[in-house]
Amino acid sequence: MKILTAAEMGAADKRSVEAGVAIGELMEAAGEAVAAFCLRQYPEAARVMVVCGKGNNGGDGFAAARLLAGEGVGVRVLLVGKQEDVHGEAWVSLEKLKESTNEEIVGELEEDADAEELAELLGEADLILDAVVGTGFKPPLRGTAVVVRDALAKLKVPVVAVDLPSGWDADSTAQAADGAFRAEAVVTFTAPKLAHVFGHLTSELFGPVVVGDIGSPKDAVLSDAGLHWCGSAKALTEHPRAINANKGTFGHVLVVGGSYGTAGAPSMSSLAAMRAGAGLVTAAVPREIVSLVGAIAPELMVRGLDAGAEGSVSLTNLDTLDELLKGIKVIAIGTGLSTKGGASEFARGFVAQTTLPIVIDADALNAFDGSSALLNGAGRTMVLTPHPGEMARLLGITVKEVEADRIGLARKFATEHQLTLVLKGWRTLVAHPDGSVGVNTTGNPALAKGGSGDILTGIVAAMLAQYPDNVAEAVEAAIYLHGSSADFAVQGMDARTVLATDVLAHLTNAFRYRVLDEDGLTWICGLRQERGEEG
Repeated sequence: MKILTAAEMGAADKRSVEAGVAIGELMEAAGEAVAAFCLRQYPEAARVMVVCGKGNNGGDGFAAARLLAGEGVGVRVLLVGKQEDVHGEAWVSLEKLKESTNEEIVGELEEDADAEELAELLGEADLILDAVVGTGFKPPLRGTAVVVRDALAKLKVPVVAVDLPSGWDADSTAQAADGAFRAEAVVTFTAPKLAHVFGHLTSELFGPVVVGDIGSPKDAVLSDAGLHWCGSAKALTEHPRAINANKGTFGHVLVVGGSYGTAGAPSMSSLAAMRAGAGLVTAAVPREIVSLVGAIAPELMVRGLDAGAEGSVSLTNLDTLDELLKGIKVIAIGTGLSTKGGASEFARGFVAQTTLPIVIDADALNAFDGSSALLNGAGRTMVLTPHPGEMARLLGITVKEVEADRIGLARKFATEHQLTLVLKGWRTLVAHPDGSVGVNTTGNPALAKGGSGDILTGIVAAMLAQYPDNVAEAVEAAIYLHGSSADFAVQGMDARTVLATDVLAHLTNAFRYRVLDEDGLTWICGLRQERGEEG
């Protein structure tokens, strides 16, 4: 699923119309998407207040109001302006709404509306829809829209934003937008815009953002930005395994790492690789910690490596590399490896001497500090998984500089070095050798804890082992699954108490979750309320 700018979304709508899809049809489908979402996510909402603007965003709101009323929901519409100022397809949608009910449900908000009085009126609702302005709007809000925003700020009634929280710039990549409406959920259409994936659009930490398919032809949705949503790759995992499969079918992962005092890191990577579906997993660690690493699970195989005086992997292990790599399909190197002794030289030599698919993380990345030119993925599968600090060391710049241009730097490094780069952080990026960049929208602060990166490395390696011919999708699916597991974890735990291994315990939920529901809504953020279940 592409990520669009506001201009690209406008162009997509125009091409859709040229292809024979009328604006009215798009508006009706948008209303259907909003209504379906509200009925699923807020089934107990008996009274819904829909606040509409005079443009097409308001038209979407009118359609949603009519459809909700048709389902027996008590609906009232507040128009920010006068009915005579509504034109085009929005006016058609308004007239359909008025014709569908015997009651006068449309009220007009005057320019001198009082925020206190409006808050009292809106407070009578169980749910509020914000359909004032959408993707085409450029901040700041003015006039009556500001009064509505201030009134909503006084209330605890949940707000669902139609397309975008009113007042939020669709092209913004900021996490927050001062002056925008609050929202507990967002329903947008056709494709997410930049703000949907980079902004924290909802007032709830895990509030949903969903995309409704409203009938725009696929070839009408074009983008020059080269950005797409990682969650689409989840489809790779949504097919049953072959009934005659065996452990060899799903690949053998070798996890190389560990040192004295850091046995936990390769243990977690190995466990994650097993949980994520690899057929076989072997951990190659210094002999002194073999028993500790092996204790993580009886299914794990272990290989002892020579260690130097400081308890880290010795350079001498390169002499027996061929024996170590027999039967291996994917390597994950670096978790807990250390930079002491000859560990860094070992890591550089290891990467140079094998052409097997490899995931390079943690201290194996630090081994290339000042030598990033040696990281060349041309003709092989190479995946790097740096956090901002490791990325800064690879580039010889500061973390602040990395964070200031995450997309540009990740894309440049991936294309120049012909590899896949996973730049972790708020909205983890997956940059590919062809210059395309996936943006992940799962995950939460529970992942801000030691061990999370080790778990991710194991999941990435396992996905590569199972889908060696779909490298880009395998990596993006791994990133999505890891974040989704954390989202499931915090449903029953406080984010402060979640350990990296707790996240792994919810991986099965992430695999089973479908991002596309039966209403045609794609859930790019947050978890949906399943039919017949409480939230």
